[in-house]
Amino acid sequence: MQVHGNQYRAVWWDDGVVKFIDQRLIPYRFEVAEAHSLEDVVNAIVTMGVRGAPTIGVMAAYGLALAANQRQDLANARRILAQTRPTAVNLQAGLDSAMDDTPTRVLENAKHFDDSTVSAAEEIGENGNRLITPEMKILTHCNTGWLAAQDWGTAAAVIFKAQRAGKRPFIFVSETRPRLQGSRLTAWEMTNERVDHVIIVDSASALLMSRGEVDIVVVGADRIAANGDTANKIGTYAHALAAKAHDVPFYIAAPASTFDSGTPNGAAIEIEDRDANEVLSVEGAGGDDSILTLRIASPESGARNPAFDVTPAELITGIITERGVVRPSIRAIAAHLA
Repeated sequence: MQVHGNQYRAVWWDDGVVKFIDQRLIPYRFEVAEAHSLEDVVNAIVTMGVRGAPTIGVMAAYGLALAANQRQDLANARRILAQTRPTAVNLQAGLDSAMDDTPTRVLENAKHFDDSTVSAAEEIGENGNRLITPEMKILTHCNTGWLAAQDWGTAAAVIFKAQRAGKRPFIFVSETRPRLQGSRLTAWEMTNERVDHVIIVDSASALLMSRGEVDIVVVGADRIAANGDTANKIGTYAHALAAKAHDVPFYIAAPASTFDSGTPNGAAIEIEDRDANEVLSVEGAGGDDSILTLRIASPESGARNPAFDVTPAELITGIITERGVVRPSIRAIAAHLA
């Protein structure tokens, strides 16, 4: 995608250094950060400087290439990287794809995985665009654009392709508490692509659907079980329940690498729990563009912070991949991936 007239991917390899768009700073500042070591890559993933399941997979692949280039124990590097974000299966796919015997081959594999991730994202956009009619009102959750998938995105790729096809969709951007990836990242991407949108609080979606203001819901995924149950950013399940109650089509958009045939159903998906302070405080920009962290909760209160939830397959209308649109069932998914 283009930002300030320049073409970017979310993560890239540059002469022995992994560079990435620091998502912790958007929308306040747009900056390129660098990872010079395995530890730098791990920190970028854990602190969400790099986030979004497909982008995490690419970052992990380049992290393995960085470790190989520095003659580190690859088995140990792989183990460390695999533990950074346990819910996102694309991370494991990136590591599996990059792993090889020599530093040169690891890097070549990582670059190939990068390119295939971008290609899949664009195809997802093309396939999903066929579901979009002119001036359709679309609700989306979390961030699923080029920041999350190297380029184009997953659910947002559907929106971008529709916009570029002249369909002029209108987007409800769910803010996505507690880290606000919707209001901070997705809204920024929509502005960058000149897509008409508004930000809503997560809990407003049911009201909007009850009023007939939402035509379709399209969200991403971090892991899809063999039966179609789907883990995605916390809050997705609530949107799916509201969509089912009001007869609004609910679609998942994700590359084939997000399917995990080794996980039979949603109950078997490990859900990451993150720091309670993400719920108890909020980040924002100060007057000098410095990033401030403010406590917003009662000082004596704690918090629970599951990062994901699981939407049962029966609530999902279809799953959009680079291969087409598949119904969320064991048989249909197995045939789709064969």
